[in-house]
Amino acid sequence: MRLTLVILLGSILSACTTNPAPELKTGIWRAIITLQGKELPFNMEFSKTDSGKIVAKIINADEKLLLDEITILGDTLAITLHIFDAQLRARITDDSLNGFFIKNPEQNYKLPFKAAFNQAYRFTENENPSHTDFTGKYAVSFVHDKDTTQAVGIFHQSQNSNRITGTFLTATGDYRYLDGNVIDDALHLSAFDGNHAYLFTATKHKDGSLQGDYWSGKTRYAKWTAIKNDSASLPNAESLTYLKEGFDMIDFTFPDVDGKLISASDEKYKNKVVVLQLFGTWCPNCMDETKFLAPWYYANKQRGIEIIGLAYEAKDDFTYASSRVKKMIDRLHVPYDCVIAGTKDKENASKTLPMLNSIDAFPTTIFIGKDGKVKKIHTGFSGPGTGVYYDDFVQYFNETVNELVGDNPRKNL
Repeated sequence: MRLTLVILLGSILSACTTNPAPELKTGIWRAIITLQGKELPFNMEFSKTDSGKIVAKIINADEKLLLDEITILGDTLAITLHIFDAQLRARITDDSLNGFFIKNPEQNYKLPFKAAFNQAYRFTENENPSHTDFTGKYAVSFVHDKDTTQAVGIFHQSQNSNRITGTFLTATGDYRYLDGNVIDDALHLSAFDGNHAYLFTATKHKDGSLQGDYWSGKTRYAKWTAIKNDSASLPNAESLTYLKEGFDMIDFTFPDVDGKLISASDEKYKNKVVVLQLFGTWCPNCMDETKFLAPWYYANKQRGIEIIGLAYEAKDDFTYASSRVKKMIDRLHVPYDCVIAGTKDKENASKTLPMLNSIDAFPTTIFIGKDGKVKKIHTGFSGPGTGVYYDDFVQYFNETVNELVGDNPRKNL
């Protein structure tokens, strides 16, 4: 009997020795999310900190988005996707990962995810330059069912390879950092920022116009056309959201993340320039604006300026919403007040500020003068992925605040 137990124990120890849990390899990976039958590629890089902690970065063009909430239990990898309520969960098997991209607030939102180690390319390993050049600025129309959205497309194609990067700007925001290749004279671009997954393809006609397809997430699909136009533009961002007739101020009372009621008429904000940021923690454009506003406020708050973030979250549940905003405050080092204003449904969001004609975009930025009256409302945001358009927004923001403060602008960023 004793001999049998010794043999059995030896067999178990041998099995554990010969079949250890696979190790997640550090270095570059090529990842794929499958959506609507299409493969959306992006790149990731895993590394170890000096303390031995595993971290990762999502790579889209010039952006590397840090992911530092990673757990490995046996052969199961779980990655929390930055400030978003979303995860990548996968099984580790030697040089590959296989699992799902999961968005927690949305019911049954699971898209297949996989990744291969030591593959640095995006859509193709072939780096030969393409005969078709997509570089330029375009007037773009996205057609979804009966709805048409106008946009501006900006693409830059490498002369020494088939690499192409760019973005689309719309009246309500931009598509951030798009990255891809030109394959067989067709454009392929993708982006995954932890919450949104975008895939674009297009071909070029003899007249220089583009015709393509766009997929996003589980169901969003649109056809798009583009005409090269160096003068392509969008509607004035100050013309879309405005005060209804008879109003010149915005008043509200919402709870902050700890439940304390905050009003726009509180003593703290009197005789100061106040910037209202309408945002959501689910919104990558809002993340970009917050990354601008947080350090800006640190540098400028002594000039008599306050910022209030009005959060519109994915669920009509205060506990859930406040937990998401608290995480954003912690991750992005947000020093200004944030309140829970409502949900991201635009119709319901509009009801929370009935003095506005509507809330059409997250983020929307509202500038209030020292007299408490609204001076400007800027719909949408052009983030750092838009290059010069982001620089223009920063200049616009600073000039607007400088005018309202009326002092020497020493602290602008």
